[in-house]
Amino acid sequence: MKALSGFYYVDLAGETVTCRGRGKLRHQRVSPLVGDRVEITLNSDGTGAVEAVLPRRNQLARPAVANIDQLVILCANVNPISDPYLIDRVSSVAEGKGYEVVVAINKCDLDPGDTLAKTYAAAGFPVLRISAATGEGVGELRALLQGKVSAFTGNSGVGKSSVLNALEPTFAIETGEVSEKLGRGRHTTRHVELFRVGDALVADTPGFSSFEAERLDLLDKEALGASFREFRPYLDRCRFVGCSHTKEKGCAVLEAVEAGAIPQSRHDSYMRLYLEAKERRPWEEKQTL
Repeated sequence: MKALSGFYYVDLAGETVTCRGRGKLRHQRVSPLVGDRVEITLNSDGTGAVEAVLPRRNQLARPAVANIDQLVILCANVNPISDPYLIDRVSSVAEGKGYEVVVAINKCDLDPGDTLAKTYAAAGFPVLRISAATGEGVGELRALLQGKVSAFTGNSGVGKSSVLNALEPTFAIETGEVSEKLGRGRHTTRHVELFRVGDALVADTPGFSSFEAERLDLLDKEALGASFREFRPYLDRCRFVGCSHTKEKGCAVLEAVEAGAIPQSRHDSYMRLYLEAKERRPWEEKQTL
């Protein structure tokens, strides 16, 4: 349920057992992640030791979670304004790994985020407008979480912890103020932790800045196009096989952008990701999860 400073807090039949990892895990180069199913040995003092990590259905490097069903990308159009590129980078990774993606626009009591909502609804993502302050949309979000393991992610200050508190006030998770001068939040969540919301498990994760987003997973350039949902109907219509959808004549994706069928902001994000993936070295690819 939580990993912090070398300790692993394991849910065992509703009881939390504080565990250390066995040395053999280190030799096997296995590091338990929040969301892992593990085998433990109980000690006489009530603590435990993680003996093995069971096979994972999936995993992410940032946020460091395993075995999740969906990624809820929290964003906002005010205090601070989320950069669509950050949303697109995270959603691209999630799409490439086969996760469900939900885009939740928080702080809608201050700004409804109409452009964000239109862009991501047109791309085919479930889009919610919510407000941790007023409770608007929180019930709808709760319904989408039920029966699943989800992870909240997004840039610092968008209100991930505040939304969790709105879902279940007894959590009383620490939240922070957004700097009006800098227009960004400070990191109040410093580790990944799973919380129970009804029959759902939800991971609160540390926020990231634009700089830190560069350390997120990145798909190979060949797989990148298919990770943008609204590109998919056009991928087989390009004039040339192996079209990169960046500058080629007869590119159906570029024609769709020109026609307004694909938002310019989404293609701009694709271009940034494509160029980064193109420049990535082989040894860097091996380090991604």
